[in-house]
Parts: sequence; structure tokens; C-alpha cells
Amino acid sequence: MTEIKVINPGQDVGFAAAASSFLRSRGLDLSGHGPCVLFPGFCDVHVHFREPGFSYKETMASGSAAAARGGYTAVCAMPNLDPVPDSPEHLKVELDAIRNGAFIRVYPYGAITVGEKGETLSDLEGMADLVVAFSDDGHGVQDKNMMKEAMRRAKDLGRLIVAHCEDNSLLNGGYIHAGEYAETHGHRGISSESEYAQIARDLELAAETGCAYHVCHISTKESVRVIREAKASGVDVTCETGPHYLILDDSCLQEDGRFKMNPPLRSPKDREAMIEGLLDGTIDMIATDHAPHSAEEKSRGLEKSAMGIVGLETAFPLLYTHFVKTGLMDLERMAWLLTAAPRRRFRLPWDNDFTLWDLGCESVIDPSEFLSMGKATPFAGMTVTGKCLLTVCGGQDVYNII
Repeated sequence: MTEIKVINPGQDVGFAAAASSFLRSRGLDLSGHGPCVLFPGFCDVHVHFREPGFSYKETMASGSAAAARGGYTAVCAMPNLDPVPDSPEHLKVELDAIRNGAFIRVYPYGAITVGEKGETLSDLEGMADLVVAFSDDGHGVQDKNMMKEAMRRAKDLGRLIVAHCEDNSLLNGGYIHAGEYAETHGHRGISSESEYAQIARDLELAAETGCAYHVCHISTKESVRVIREAKASGVDVTCETGPHYLILDDSCLQEDGRFKMNPPLRSPKDREAMIEGLLDGTIDMIATDHAPHSAEEKSRGLEKSAMGIVGLETAFPLLYTHFVKTGLMDLERMAWLLTAAPRRRFRLPWDNDFTLWDLGCESVIDPSEFLSMGKATPFAGMTVTGKCLLTVCGGQDVYNII
């Protein structure tokens, strides 16, 4: 029988026992695979499953199937939906979709403001027991006093504020990074300051209110710096970045919508800062910001395509290939960033879920094989190592190719 190595970064005894019992009961044949490694189910605190309201892009069923193929058994679903989950009544529509369609554990966010419009605070108290945290992802909360009040109320409710940080006054109509590629190819650029200036503002508010604060998808070297400094001063802050900000930069851009996301791919120096922040612990976890769109919405080039790429099915192979195989990070640390770190910060249960990977298998990323309805990825055609063989959630195999 093929030997299976167990990586258990959270030291969760139940997961290993449950996995062992499941594998014995199924008598799975792993001959021809290996080396095989067993992990707790991965956890992604930043995904877009598009239901309700935009099921032509993704559904709970397709999104959770894609997550399972990527080894994920728990995800946190962002609130840019229709209706926006800004009240218990609106949230119920999403909760019904989760109950009826999801194969894995999906934890919804509640919106910070009504309709994510930044004008009126949502019914935070009414939603607090039903959501994992509060976020207006896709939109920065522009009004400082509104964010301060949201933080104050979230602290009283014991919930995180999870912020997409973007100062609209600094965007200047940009749609890719304001760097060398934009300058040489005639594109309008998004300044780095539009991200880090709002992070700096929020860090001051978090220090003042004592709110637990989490920053979405950081992408600039200045963001890493201000978060590092805030942590050193005692602010209760964590942050995430995505695989694309760690592996790509604006020198990799092509005139293709699959390279367009928000925040955009930044400069090589920004990417270096992301890696440094990941290695020194400033960046606490990795999240995909899985954001599917229709093929037509992603076919309009850099300027006019919708912002967002898919990532659940490629995250681990990319990270394993570029960080573990190269010796930049050991496998245990990588597993921590994908399992224990997000669950501990967001207070999510372990649930004894697990995922089994063949770390000897090489493949070429082929979007036509994705279970997600979204196919746009800047990594198409890249050779990676690592293939998910099995994902088990709640005692059921939600993905199995053994």
C-alpha cells in the first residue's frame, strides 16, 4: 500500500483519525500515485460564488465543486450579490442557496453597508449570529466615520471587519497597475496609494476602537509595511494575499482579460514585498479571491473586461510548485497558511475534513478542465506539481478521482 504522509499544522487529532478511518473503510487503491500527502481540508476566507443574483457566472454547486477539486472544504463567500446580504431577510436568500446547492461548508459574509453603497450601515446586529464577518468586498468604505462606527459595532458583536481597501478618489479611471506596463502600452493605471492609504486609515480606526480587523488581498509593498508596523504596535490586524500577487507582477501582463483583477498585478518590487511579508509572518494567510465571470465578460481585453480571475482549483499546485519545491517554504508552513491560520482567525471549526494529494504528479493548467463556470486564469498553460485525489467534507467524498 502506498504510504501516506500526514501534515497536521493545527495539531488536530480528530482530523487524522477520521481520515484514517475513512481511507480504511473505502479500501482506496493508491498504487501508481505518490508521494501522497494528507492535509486537513483547506479553508479560503475570500471567494465569490455569485449566487444569488449572478448564477450565470457561478452557482453554489459549481463553486463548491471547484473548491472541492482544489482541496477546500470551507470557504467564506463575499456579499456582492443580489440581494446584497445586508439584513436577515436578504441574507436568508443566500443561506437557502447554500443549503440547497453547496457540497462543502460555505460561510457567508454580511455587508457592512446597505447594498454595499457606503451610505448606511447594514443591520449588523440582526445578521451577527448568521455570518462569519462583515465586509463590503468589491468596494472600499469611503466614509471614515462610517467605518469607525462599523468597527465599534462589530467589536461589540464579536465579529471581524474584513476590508477591501480602495480609495475611490485615487483611482483616476485606472484598471491595471500604474506601472511600467501601463505607461508603455497606453493604459490608465491604478495607483498603489489607492490601496495602502485606506489600509493606513483603517489601521488607525482599528487601534482606536479595538476592533478585530482583516485586510483583503493586499498587493503593494506599502501595504505590507503599514500592516507590519501596526502589528508591532499591537493593533488586532491580520491580512491575506492571493497566489497571483506572489507569483506574477505587471511585467507578466498580456492584452487579455484573464490578467485583469482588482487589486491589479503590481510591480516586481511589490511582488518581492509580498513574498517577504509571507515569509516573515506579516501576511497571515493565503486566499484566492476566486471571482468567476462569463467568457464574454472576460473577452474584452485589459481595459473593458470584468475584474476577477478564478483560483480555487489552481491555488495549492501553484503554491507548492513555486514555494515548497523551490525551498522558499516548507510544506508544513504552507499547509498552516491554507488551513489553521484562516480557521483560527475567523473562528471556523475543523470538522475533521481532509484532502489527499499526489505530490509527484505534474500537469499543465487547463481551464477547460475546471469545474468552476469561470475559466479566466493568468496561469493557463503553466506546468505545476500536485494533484488532488480526494476531498472529504462531513464524512462524504465531495471530490474523488482515485
